[in-house]
Amino acid sequence: MMISDLVSLEFAYASKSFEENFQTLSSLVQKTPKNSLVQAPELCLSGYRYEKLELSAKFSQQIVPKIKELSKDRILSLTLVEKVGENFFNIAKIYHDEKEIYSRAKVKLFSLGEEEKHFAQGDTKEIKTVDIEGTKIALLVCFELRFTKLWDRVSGADIVLIPSYWGKGRKEHLAILSRALAVANQCFVIVSNSSDDDMASNSCIITPFGEVIEDSSFGLIKAKFSKKLVTKMRRYIDVGLV
Repeated sequence: MMISDLVSLEFAYASKSFEENFQTLSSLVQKTPKNSLVQAPELCLSGYRYEKLELSAKFSQQIVPKIKELSKDRILSLTLVEKVGENFFNIAKIYHDEKEIYSRAKVKLFSLGEEEKHFAQGDTKEIKTVDIEGTKIALLVCFELRFTKLWDRVSGADIVLIPSYWGKGRKEHLAILSRALAVANQCFVIVSNSSDDDMASNSCIITPFGEVIEDSSFGLIKAKFSKKLVTKMRRYIDVGLV
């Protein structure tokens, strides 16, 4: 599959049922073109409801077949609550053509949100690029964006995905860091953030030249993908990423 479009989804979900959230996700994904790469906000089906982690994990397990169906003729990325043994994880997933092609747990847990009290931490070594027919895709989950050492783990990716549940009070931080990552890595960056009342709601797509595309009034932001644009930027200013 040759990726034609990049799509960032944004919607509110913290106060809704898991099934309602899935219906919203499904409706938005179905509006995206074939051969799109679609990124959903962090934990978009469950939100951070620590009192419902067991139910969240069970719902994730049950809904995966339907999520795979949504990935037909496109790439879909999101994070889900999963339980492994006695531990809960915030797992980033990438699906393509009804198959799971990448999975890893969030490695940097946000202490202000008490994530470390409820989720187990993933392994930094699992942060890596996935090659889909010559396009390299990588992913940093929300708080991980703040750790510039992790940027080395996604260096060379053509597209970096950032599923987020990023607070309104730190909105500018998300904007600055994600744009800096796009410029530093000379790649496309897709930020997908929640639009819950206390969230930053600044989802966007950033080009390798640092141009920011944002307008989530309809729940999704679209931009054409061009690997040639990545190559052009990396040849224009050669920092060793070509």
